Amino acid sequence: MRIDILSLFPAIAAAPLAESMIGKAQQRGLVSIQAHNLRDWARDKHRTTDDAPYGGSQGMVMKCEPFFEAVESLRDRREPPGAAGARVVLMSPAGRRLDQQIAAEYAVPGSHIILLCGHYEGVDQRVIDHLVDDEISIGDYVLTNGALAAAVFTDAVVRLLPGVLGDAQSAPDDSFSSGLLEFPQYTRPVEYRGWRVPDVLLSGNHGAVAAWRREMALEKTRRVRPDLLPPQKRL
Repeated sequence: MRIDILSLFPAIAAAPLAESMIGKAQQRGLVSIQAHNLRDWARDKHRTTDDAPYGGSQGMVMKCEPFFEAVESLRDRREPPGAAGARVVLMSPAGRRLDQQIAAEYAVPGSHIILLCGHYEGVDQRVIDHLVDDEISIGDYVLTNGALAAAVFTDAVVRLLPGVLGDAQSAPDDSFSSGLLEFPQYTRPVEYRGWRVPDVLLSGNHGAVAAWRREMALEKTRRVRPDLLPPQKRL
């Protein structure tokens, strides 16, 4: 998989993705992630990427030319003949809200994703209408720029690629993968400050452990995120 991130602040996206499991995945060749400065595709000597909005309003709007020329350049350089083509995604609070299912939809080995990061008051609508394949939001709030959202999206997607996580069962056990929040986890010591690990986890009875985990996951989901459950299971 290849992921290109286009941002005015590429270091914001690149720094967290160089660490931990995502950094190791890059070292092992499972994914290639590059964060690019959108100003490299600006036309004028000042490398301008924004301008005042037509019609009058506060703030600035990101220009369409740098986005189009950057995406066209990355496609030309990166995609072999016959490739399906990059999927262009705008990180936007107006997009589909990211969840585990959307992350799995994008976690396709060998695919190419180009992430566009907005800033200021947003991007010229022509980018959305004629360049972007999908808009993704990481939540119902607004960030100072899309590079942070791009890093979150990339982490959520890449960790689902085969071989990225140390244990193949880790991803299926994640919160939201089964429709429930994840069950509680414990490790050594058995007792700390009077708080014991539940006896069932020490029993060696795998059936009982599985049943306990299922019940705990259901209980936590009911308490914290009842909206994830069908109405008959919320009570």
